[in-house]
Amino acid sequence: MSGRFFLDTNVIIYLYSEDEDSKRQAVYNLLDEHICITSTQVFNESSNIWFKKYCLSKTHIKKYLNEIEAVCDEVTVIQRKTIDYALDIKERYGFSYYDCLMLASALEGNCGIIFSEDMRDGQIIEGRLKISNPFKNRTY
Repeated sequence: MSGRFFLDTNVIIYLYSEDEDSKRQAVYNLLDEHICITSTQVFNESSNIWFKKYCLSKTHIKKYLNEIEAVCDEVTVIQRKTIDYALDIKERYGFSYYDCLMLASALEGNCGIIFSEDMRDGQIIEGRLKISNPFKNRTY
């Protein structure tokens, strides 16, 4: 599997957690130790969570997005072909559409692992992308 790692929305949100210190540190370690990518979908989902759940201002959200863009090695853009790929993945694996869109982005970005807290830990997608919960004790 590739040495590129994709970060799901739930992982990105922990970068700014004030009450989950161990998870926040785990994400910082991932960013320091691996080639990490994410997507514009993750930026959109994160923004929505920060607005709705944390009631952050647009200024704070823009600051967070700029910081994430600076520390991630790449931010992929959702293309039409990504949507088609997500639909195929949904049909094959049965995840939610938005999880499939993330999986499709990770596969298109040649990632070997997608870090996610809420997908099926350990499952292999398309024979080349492993879903991994980064908050379990393991090495990558």
